[in-house]
Amino acid sequence: MSELFYDAAPNATRIAPARPAPREYPAKPTEVTLFGTCVVDLFFPEAGLDAIRLLEREGIRVHFPQEQSCCGQPAWTSGYVNEARDVARSQLDVLDNGLPVVVPSGSCAGMFRQHYREVFAEEPATLKRVEDLARRTFELTEFLLHVCKVEWRDLGQPTQVALHTSCSARREMNTHLHARELLGKLDNVERLDHDHESECCGFGGTFSVRMPEVSGAMVLDKTRALRDSGAVEMVTADGGCLLNINGALDKQKQAFRGRHLASFLWERVSSEGVS
Repeated sequence: MSELFYDAAPNATRIAPARPAPREYPAKPTEVTLFGTCVVDLFFPEAGLDAIRLLEREGIRVHFPQEQSCCGQPAWTSGYVNEARDVARSQLDVLDNGLPVVVPSGSCAGMFRQHYREVFAEEPATLKRVEDLARRTFELTEFLLHVCKVEWRDLGQPTQVALHTSCSARREMNTHLHARELLGKLDNVERLDHDHESECCGFGGTFSVRMPEVSGAMVLDKTRALRDSGAVEMVTADGGCLLNINGALDKQKQAFRGRHLASFLWERVSSEGVS
């Protein structure tokens, strides 16, 4: 029977990998680059603008290079290695300005911080640039919480929300922890836990296209759990999940909806967003 399994060292599958050292955060900078992500740019541009507004509210000048495009994750996870490398190389060039890079998507930030090392594993010279970008990359809620150290006054009415974080963002960038703590700073917001919280919504980029039946079953579980939580709405920092979950809710003819966390936060802390 043992020959059916891969040739691993004894008990290797039972030993958890070592935890990474806690990240050391820099002092709040005066300037940053925003990597808007292709999903935010195409489907949720207001969320990108709200991310900029949140950063500018903290006295930070935000640069948005127009040459930026995709991080390369869809090509990489679909096995198109050369295409992913071409896209990633162009982003390295665009972001090679020494500034912190703030990303309103934990999965795209995770691509920069984790997977570019794999993409350029055979290019030692490029890996130096990859490590530099990884050091400078922050997911939006992480940056607001640990670099800006925001202290907000909640200007909104009492509400209850459910938080969704993409599976890759949760495991690569700990966005569920950052977002939870950030929402906890809003006195009038109650975050409600929901079943299936740590599970994938079924999007997975091209996975939802290649395996639509499995993807559909997963998002059905996710939307049901979100609605059963009793929350008024769902908030998430990942546009791909938001696109998938809201699309499923629309198909189900449900009134419940989600929105990007950047827009939700801006509404709560800015008089411009409070009606």
